[in-house]
Amino acid sequence: MEQTIVPTYGAMAENAPILSAAEIVEFDENLDSLYFTDNQRRIDYVLVYEDETMKEHIAKKSFLKQKKKRQAYESNLIKSGLHLEATRSVSDGKIIFVKVHAPWEVLCTYAEVMHIKLPLQPNDLRKHQSAFNCFTKIFRVSEDIIKPEQEFFTAPFEKDRIDDFYIQDKETFFTPATRSRIVHFILSRVEYAIKENVKKFGINKLLDSGIYKAAFPLHDCNFNAVSVDSRCPSERYILYKQWAHPFSILKFQPLDLVRKYYGEKVGIYFAWLGFYTRMLIVAAVVGVACFLYGVKSQETCTWSKEVCDPSIGGSIIMCPQCDKACNYWYLNITCESSKKLCIFDSFGTLVFAVFMGIWVTLFLEFWKRRQAELEYEWDTVEFLEQEEQPLPEYEAKCTHVVKNRITQQEEHVPYTAFGKCLRVTCCTSAVFFWILLIVASVVGIIVYRLSVFLVFSATLPRAVNGTNVEAIQKYLTPQTATTITASIISFIIIMLLNMLYEKVAIIITDFELPRTRTEYENSLTTKMFLFQFVNYYSSCFYIAFFKGKIVGYPGDPVYWFGKYRNEECDPGGCLLELTTQLTIIMGGKAIWNNIQEILVPWVKNLISRCRSSGSKAVLPRWEADYLLQPAGKLGLFYEYLEMVIQFGFVTLFVASFPLAPVLALVNNLLEIRVDAWKITTQWRRMVPEKAQDIGAWQPIMEGVAILAVVTNAMIIAFTSDMIPRLVYYWSFSVPPYGNYTTNTMQGYINNTLSVFSVSDFQSESKPVAVNWFNPTVCRYRDFRYPPGHEHQYEHSVYYWHVVAAKLSFLIVMEHIVYFVKFIIAYIIPDVSNETKDKIKREKYLTQKLLHERHLRVMKKQMGGLADRFLKGMDISMINKED
Repeated sequence: MEQTIVPTYGAMAENAPILSAAEIVEFDENLDSLYFTDNQRRIDYVLVYEDETMKEHIAKKSFLKQKKKRQAYESNLIKSGLHLEATRSVSDGKIIFVKVHAPWEVLCTYAEVMHIKLPLQPNDLRKHQSAFNCFTKIFRVSEDIIKPEQEFFTAPFEKDRIDDFYIQDKETFFTPATRSRIVHFILSRVEYAIKENVKKFGINKLLDSGIYKAAFPLHDCNFNAVSVDSRCPSERYILYKQWAHPFSILKFQPLDLVRKYYGEKVGIYFAWLGFYTRMLIVAAVVGVACFLYGVKSQETCTWSKEVCDPSIGGSIIMCPQCDKACNYWYLNITCESSKKLCIFDSFGTLVFAVFMGIWVTLFLEFWKRRQAELEYEWDTVEFLEQEEQPLPEYEAKCTHVVKNRITQQEEHVPYTAFGKCLRVTCCTSAVFFWILLIVASVVGIIVYRLSVFLVFSATLPRAVNGTNVEAIQKYLTPQTATTITASIISFIIIMLLNMLYEKVAIIITDFELPRTRTEYENSLTTKMFLFQFVNYYSSCFYIAFFKGKIVGYPGDPVYWFGKYRNEECDPGGCLLELTTQLTIIMGGKAIWNNIQEILVPWVKNLISRCRSSGSKAVLPRWEADYLLQPAGKLGLFYEYLEMVIQFGFVTLFVASFPLAPVLALVNNLLEIRVDAWKITTQWRRMVPEKAQDIGAWQPIMEGVAILAVVTNAMIIAFTSDMIPRLVYYWSFSVPPYGNYTTNTMQGYINNTLSVFSVSDFQSESKPVAVNWFNPTVCRYRDFRYPPGHEHQYEHSVYYWHVVAAKLSFLIVMEHIVYFVKFIIAYIIPDVSNETKDKIKREKYLTQKLLHERHLRVMKKQMGGLADRFLKGMDISMINKED
């Protein structure tokens, strides 16, 4: 259709074309109305702007520019076939609401352009009833409240074959969600100006430039009250009561209604989140069982008892863990941490790590099956190939002509091959720069830990004589204080860098100029996850696999940058510190996100309501929705990101913290309802969008699942003390290396702490402040020969046994778990046979239906000639068979 383009940004010329404008009408006091004042035409979209003539402190030139662009845009909307009607705000006369209606012809035209699939005939396939329905009925919303939607066979809409489609009522043939989606498609592509031969178009640019203040589809009613209009189904109210309300926390989600009201993209997110949460129940139960096993094993934890025994741990003098400022200390001051470590560093940890490696495979494989079912039920099987349109920003810059290798026809693209290569290079370099920035922040945290440990060692008193141990000295050791403060600082840095990188990632992705919305989101997803992966997990990787691994020994310590002495683990190992780090980050992140998701939109909406309550307390539907918060350009992207980061914590480091699935389960039960409450009560209605799957998040989770097997095996092998204990029990507690007649854990602590002669200290590392008699020897955590041995301070045979056992365990565990994962993935098909049959059956019946209707039309038009023609074809076929 011909559109009016404003040629310049100057004053309107005298001979400028007459622009059509939205008719301004008075509000008819019908608060719940979703229709124009004629009560016939449905409001499919609302545009909001501030009347320039009533603005204060605005330059006349700027006022004319904005008004001219808006008038040209609305004129082109009308020429595109849309109906517009304007109404002033009842609370602020400067605000004008432009209501948009798409008539039947426009809907049909753009439904064909967008390849939207619409009903052909009711679905006659039987729906399989699960055997568990009778048990899960109490958790489902009653069908009297949410009636099941009638299912149809569908096909891409074509105006020429409109009679083939199941049209009982033109008003309901296109659902409100579909109508809004079509109108948004038009709004995103209508032009409004031209500058230097570059066309300006789309509602997004008008919003960014402030010409319009908002653009959104309407909610169908208030969330806490049923609409008085009988034509309104009050689906928002139903969703709030049966889905978003806190009392519905244990109910199954009404996913079909969520999909119908918000679109497939929102529906698929909540379907995935609900499925993930249900799968966490199994992991949480096993995790709690392993945790209880660890608690029970405290009673028989021999090595912990030796640490706490005054005659063993109370007599072992440990070497200082830093230079000069640190003093000698008795081993038994770590008694409490050794008891806690018994809970997490037990045989149950190994069982749980193997279980989680299998669990994550089952989760991903069963989700693929569930996703395939939703693709069929929600009619998105062929969405990407048929329906998804290029982004307006991509289309606007398609100035280069290339030849399609397949069709051999000319196509327009936004950049040449060299230009694309240059963009990819620049974007990749920017991403790596920001990742290196995160690595630098991690190094800064490590330096902080090394330097502050000196301070805590000098200021926190140690009970070197084993008497008068105060409670604070008992629990707050220098290692614990360093760990807690470093974890808190790390968490703060993580959140600050997150906020900064989000903006950078969007700028980089916009510069890349992806073709479709799916490509845009997948590109942004990859960048954001790479950054978040390094940001959230780097400190955990450091503690698990680097801290305490290369420290040397007291006579020859290893230094960072030649200045900071490398950190050592507690005598019990770094596993407990990793558990502390995970608890702080997981718990802090969950609390922060939930507070942010609840309070921020609620406070903003409260402020908006207070500002608008001066004239009237009750507002029309469009004005009430305008006061809500916009959903944001990325929709539920950040919700996905939050959950996948949590998925990483649950899988990558679960060997150190078996209660991680429990925390994730509790958080997710709240997260589902918080997200539902937020989008139902605090956000404007989002533009319904199609989505076939969860996009790039699926391969990301698959990559995390593969990495999780390695990290958990390495945590057990290199971070926990399970392997050294097993080596001692089976080999070094009995002859020829040990003195016990039977395998035992007695003597483990004394056997695994090496001896160091105080006289071998270097001058720069020898402790300065010694407040009691000087010891001749001290102990440290390592497997080295004692002083006086021909290989003194070199690694002992015990060390090489332990290294061999760790590597053997790592290889065996990885191969076993990977093999089981492969078998499970092979056995469980991505699409069930039942779903495959349904898809084939629907395709067959759809083709048959369209073919039969075409024949009936042809017979009706040709009459007897068609009968004779078909009869002749049948006779010729019989003759050929004979």
